[in-house]
Amino acid sequence: MKLIKATHLDIPELVELLNSLFEQEAEFEPNSETQSKALSKIILDPKIGIILIAKDDDKILAMVNLLFTESTALGSKVALLEDMFVLSSSRGRGIGSQLIDYAISEAKKAGCKRITLLTDIENTKAQSFYQKKGFVKSKMTPYRLLLD
Repeated sequence: MKLIKATHLDIPELVELLNSLFEQEAEFEPNSETQSKALSKIILDPKIGIILIAKDDDKILAMVNLLFTESTALGSKVALLEDMFVLSSSRGRGIGSQLIDYAISEAKKAGCKRITLLTDIENTKAQSFYQKKGFVKSKMTPYRLLLD
């Protein structure tokens, strides 16, 4: 298995992974065209972020996105971790753990001083996973406003 940055050639497989992920999440719905467009923007502009994948031979087993912004509180670059997903057939083999370690390493290389992520409130398994990797629950509560 290789841990690498995704390329444009990976987009069709990444869209499939996102469709599987979004089918599980209450707030999101799969939309292949929308996901493909967003993935392309991220891959083409490393200032926006990076998409990291775990790949075995020619098959993507897992993915995660790091999206970059600047924090006024820290006075430095920070990352938002999104779309962490491991194929169900590949779970339980430590792939997610290796991928998150890779993401943390890449965030540090990019000069990030913090990584923030969101999980579904009911997804205690994911919350436990992130806590084992050093993430702590924030005292902040997320709010969203969808714009047309």
